[in-house]
Amino acid sequence: MFSIGSILFQRVSLCRAFALAVLSTLFVPCASLADSDDSRALLVEELTALGSLSTDVRQLVMASSGSVLEESQIRFYLKRPDGFYWETLSPYPELIVTDGTTLWNFQPDLFQVTIDDWDASQSELAAQLLSGQGAQALAEYEVTHQAIQSGGTEYYLDPLDPASLYEEVTLFFDQQGLASLLLVSTNGQRTFWEFSNREFNTTIADSQFQFSVPDDEMLDVLDRRSATQAN
Repeated sequence: MFSIGSILFQRVSLCRAFALAVLSTLFVPCASLADSDDSRALLVEELTALGSLSTDVRQLVMASSGSVLEESQIRFYLKRPDGFYWETLSPYPELIVTDGTTLWNFQPDLFQVTIDDWDASQSELAAQLLSGQGAQALAEYEVTHQAIQSGGTEYYLDPLDPASLYEEVTLFFDQQGLASLLLVSTNGQRTFWEFSNREFNTTIADSQFQFSVPDDEMLDVLDRRSATQAN
């Protein structure tokens, strides 16, 4: 089961020996990384420009060996500062959505809805980056970048803390905007997000980020919110 945390990306540098066939046609990097103190500021600027996003996502979860463990098709909506909608369409349907106050996790195959309080400060790295907390999150990483020969820019995040959950993080922006995210955990597992059919900074209704629990007696509803939020 994916949680908001599992929406967060696992990185392998696309400029290194990441030879998976599914990624081999994506990017042709330039010769060297930009050794610039401005990399963090440039990435914050790129992320700040992302007010909203509607996109299809192909998610690949890969073992450290490079073999694909799972491929998922997802519909994703983002609206700053609080809206986050992540609907897995296949292979296993699931919806994770928050309006900035409540987090709903609907698993139709299991006939279950889990409802929790949402605390953005407790979210994982990728959620922080996308929701506008990039400056704070990036303070824990060394950031470098380089131009890609085919067009666009890649940003590389290397943790300053050796105890970090993530070994490396990569974000790729083409001429249109954010195109992919890649993260590798310390155990070597990788998750790759590739965005397509992207629409940036368009109007998305607030109702997109709320969930009405179906009226179904077979549905198991686990409401774990605080009493104040639940009421």
